[in-house]
Amino acid sequence: MQEKAARSIARHISSIRSYHQFLLREKISSSDPTVHLQLPVVEQKLPTVLSIEEIERLISTPNTSKPQGVRDIAILELLYGSGMRISELIELNLDDVHLTMGFVRVFGKGGKERIVPLGRSALQACSNYINEARPKLLATNLKTDAFIINQRGKRLTRQGVWKLLKQHAEEANIQQELTPHVLRHSFATHLIENGADLRAVQELLGHSDISTTQIYTHIS
Repeated sequence: MQEKAARSIARHISSIRSYHQFLLREKISSSDPTVHLQLPVVEQKLPTVLSIEEIERLISTPNTSKPQGVRDIAILELLYGSGMRISELIELNLDDVHLTMGFVRVFGKGGKERIVPLGRSALQACSNYINEARPKLLATNLKTDAFIINQRGKRLTRQGVWKLLKQHAEEANIQQELTPHVLRHSFATHLIENGADLRAVQELLGHSDISTTQIYTHIS
């Protein structure tokens, strides 16, 4: 008999349950044989987190003599300094970033809005990008509200962010795979390690359920 992981078994049972619930709703069946089935205990996998030293190494890799490098530092500082998702980053517009007030307005899942304060280094990186790099990246006579743009003056794509993260991770000699969510996990973990309130971290990440945020207490 082929052995299957607990996660796979749980997924199969959930699918079978959904099917029998459909049969009940449609009055095709009068009982649900899955009602007494118990789901196996699924071990929760802890997310990957970078150390502070790795974060510092990563942020120092972009070449700031080029506008793309100044932009990349702003991207890294925003992802790590705010914990925003990649989808939230690429959808940022200029009027969502408030440097004088020190925060960024983020639209998360379901269009839910949240305000995330930015630290000094993230604010400085965004200021350098807006004043020095972004005007050089804009194509001739091209107007866009997008905050993060590529060298053609268009909104940077998800694939574009993944590509530059991979490039800078290699340059920083980071062995584990680097994704935007690794920076989000690192942001939350480092906050909790430094005594941040769990509810505050939940709000910053835009989690609807605090149980999702609690996994970072296990890491720290």
